[in-house]
Amino acid sequence: MRVFVVCAAVAVMAVASAGARPVATPGVSSDEIHIGSSVPLSGEAAIAGNVARGIDAYFKYVNDKGGVLGRKLTYTYLDDGYDPGRAVNNTIRLIQQEQVFAVFSSLGTNNNLAVRKLLNDAKVPQLYVSSGATTFGRDYKKYPWTIGYIPPYSEEGEIYGRYVVKNIKKAKIAVLFQNDDYGKDLLGALRSGLGRSGSKVVAAEPYQVTSPDVGSQIAKLKASGANVLAIFATPTFAIQAYVFANRLGWKPKVIVNGVSGTSNIMALASEGGKNKVVEGSITTNVLKDPTDPRWKNDAGMKLYRSLMAKYAKGANVNDVYHVYGMAVAYETVGLLRRLGANPTRAGLMKAARSMNDPRNPFLITGIAVKTGPGDNFPVQQGQLQRWTNGRWVPFGGIWQSKRN
Repeated sequence: MRVFVVCAAVAVMAVASAGARPVATPGVSSDEIHIGSSVPLSGEAAIAGNVARGIDAYFKYVNDKGGVLGRKLTYTYLDDGYDPGRAVNNTIRLIQQEQVFAVFSSLGTNNNLAVRKLLNDAKVPQLYVSSGATTFGRDYKKYPWTIGYIPPYSEEGEIYGRYVVKNIKKAKIAVLFQNDDYGKDLLGALRSGLGRSGSKVVAAEPYQVTSPDVGSQIAKLKASGANVLAIFATPTFAIQAYVFANRLGWKPKVIVNGVSGTSNIMALASEGGKNKVVEGSITTNVLKDPTDPRWKNDAGMKLYRSLMAKYAKGANVNDVYHVYGMAVAYETVGLLRRLGANPTRAGLMKAARSMNDPRNPFLITGIAVKTGPGDNFPVQQGQLQRWTNGRWVPFGGIWQSKRN
């Protein structure tokens, strides 16, 4: 860890020194805006790296239409294997060597926490962090150059707790959670949502991102006598949780967090229809799902499919991570257009903290992207859905964060 700290300090001094001279905004020229990300293209969270591929496809589409006010978007994304140390090194490369305008949509709670101070000290935007850890919106005064995008995990977890209270009397809940701010946020919020009801968390088992599997954790959770399993895990471990529960003959009611509750992940977890534990699972969602028939003739989904066919040939069009990438890229293009002819990093953050976009074509209709004074959580809505006969079926209306 000492090596990463020293490297980060050197990067900050280098950027600060450059900033002392009257130079143009890094990453911006008369015909280009350069943006970068650190994402897992390998390792246990590699499937989430498709967020970057969705972003890349959308930016290429924008470039083919003339770019942003005459400037083409250059997008550099580097593989960190979901390792915070590699994310630090990637980020240093992006701000020192690549001289990006902003670090954008880097993925993972721990990875973004590892580079947050570095980016804030260097006054480089850490834009639309691909993590719902509550700190990325809550702590904006301490870290003014950082902002997230998806609903905070503190809201998502509370929604699950309120669902349980309303629908499962005196539930005994077992929780598998990633042992960091990602999993802990969701677990704490779940407990908050349960309130003083008769339902309670009877067991909670953490896992490390370096763990080979979660078989022992699922066995312990089954032994607790719980009738509800909450899976607060990244995709690989979420799939394992379903598989191990099935092998043990345990069939609890399952809640799976939105990061891993995508239709393509659920299809893998179902093991070709052999794993019945997935049936009836509950999650919450903000994105239009390419496999959902209700979006078959939707303009946003038609655009998504056409962009995937042209700019991401061979990629899985049903992978919802691509949709997320396009959703966040769409918002970023909107911010850049608002900056006008002379984009600055400070202007970018100001625009990100004063948003009102009710019509992102890749988000579920009715979900708005809004920020304002004291509100630094762009997306604070979602919809519950239930896995039924091989696909997600939404129910209820759009839920609204209590923050609004």
